[in-house]
Amino acid sequence: MMDSLGGIAHGLSIAASPANLLYCFAGALLGTFVGVLPGVGPLLTIALLLPFTFSLEPTGALIMLAGIYYGAQYGGSTTSILLNMPGETSSVVTCIDGHAMARQGRGGPALAVAAIGSFVAGTLSTGIVAFFAPVLAGVAIRFGPADYFSLMVLGLVGAIVLAQGSFVKALAMIVLGLLFGLVGTDVNSGEQRLTFGVQALADGIGFVPVALGVFGIGEIIRILIGQERDGGQVIPHGSLMPSREDLCSSSSAIARGSVIGSALGLLPGGGAALAAFASYTVEKKLARDPSRFGRGAIEGVAGPESANNAAAQTSFIPLLTLGLPSNAVMALMIGALMLHGITPGPRIMQAEPDLFWGVVASMWIGNAMLIVLNLPLVGLWVRLLRVPYRFLYPTIVLVSCIGVYGVSNSAFDLVTTAVFGLLGWVLQALRFEPAPLLLGFVLGPMMEENLRRAMILSRGDPTVFLREPISLALLVLTGLLLAAIILPTVRRNRERVFAE
Repeated sequence: MMDSLGGIAHGLSIAASPANLLYCFAGALLGTFVGVLPGVGPLLTIALLLPFTFSLEPTGALIMLAGIYYGAQYGGSTTSILLNMPGETSSVVTCIDGHAMARQGRGGPALAVAAIGSFVAGTLSTGIVAFFAPVLAGVAIRFGPADYFSLMVLGLVGAIVLAQGSFVKALAMIVLGLLFGLVGTDVNSGEQRLTFGVQALADGIGFVPVALGVFGIGEIIRILIGQERDGGQVIPHGSLMPSREDLCSSSSAIARGSVIGSALGLLPGGGAALAAFASYTVEKKLARDPSRFGRGAIEGVAGPESANNAAAQTSFIPLLTLGLPSNAVMALMIGALMLHGITPGPRIMQAEPDLFWGVVASMWIGNAMLIVLNLPLVGLWVRLLRVPYRFLYPTIVLVSCIGVYGVSNSAFDLVTTAVFGLLGWVLQALRFEPAPLLLGFVLGPMMEENLRRAMILSRGDPTVFLREPISLALLVLTGLLLAAIILPTVRRNRERVFAE
């Protein structure tokens, strides 16, 4: 406890420096901006900015990228409530009751409760990160290569189980990501593998071209091929002051949403969108009158908005303490750290205390900034929807190309980005969720490294994964997850949950 309090105090001194305050503000502002705009979102924005963070100091870069992620959860609620147009995936469920409240002339209280819930959840989840992450890091220090390999297997299986859509398609994306991660030169034998004679692939496929191609260029192609959406009609929000009844009705939903989001943010394959849907389902099940939901129930706004923000911040716990990304955005964060030569894991608190505690403390500061950025500037954010997409996306493509080329000055990386852009569009058109692909791509090389270390230390004995207690426990949990998803009854329930 005292170590955590001391770390928080140190982090506040780091986060409160003028440069890091500027990065935090820039991330919160940009996160709100991309949360408002449909079709952009934090995934594309962080992928776009990865090359440009190479020139920044690591702590400032991660503070800014983190602000974009949790800031987008705030911004997405504005257009969901006033226009019935979610700017961010995690805000889709907010449209149901938020827009119904706006049509009843209660858009202002809906916006206020969404912002209050996000702030409370953000504060709670940041506290969880500050006090729980050091404990988990202390446990993770005892992990050996076999334990890490089993942990990553569990993470990939968890991503498959929690992925929306077909189980087989999610598994296929994991395998495809693992294969892409194996491209390059084998560090033990020095032999090239899966390069097909292309010398430019000898060092492997770059993380930035894959991320920008699949989630950036692929999304742009999808939107340009589809019909361009207009901004819709904005409903005036009126007074932002919620009534005492609104605050009383939403307080329990905010508390439950914060807990649900904090828990789901830790799970592999979880994240803000899953937390928001889970919170809405819980609130509807617990309501005395479930028929109110869909017709302007304020709990249907407070719970999901609290859950998505809490999940966005607790996602950093497995990232920083285990080096395990729980979702695609966290995989991008690992890419940002690796660009700076930093490997996330249990020793990051000792090796990079300024980075760890600075990022944690900046979350409190960023949440306070987001309250100021969202409520008073509602009109400004809504006006952004009038910017035509035909002006927005050429700029994104141009900046993407500049960023990709700037990382390694390689024209081949531009070709790779275009190829993965087409692949991303094809995958989405065929209803393959691309996020598991990125998780497999990031974890693949680390899994191979720990597998080989474990086999070398055990002199080639594969039973080492069963003889180590932690590894055995993780593999048993992995087997239970696989059994649960394969059983027909559980599979039907899973499909019904995602349908709801």
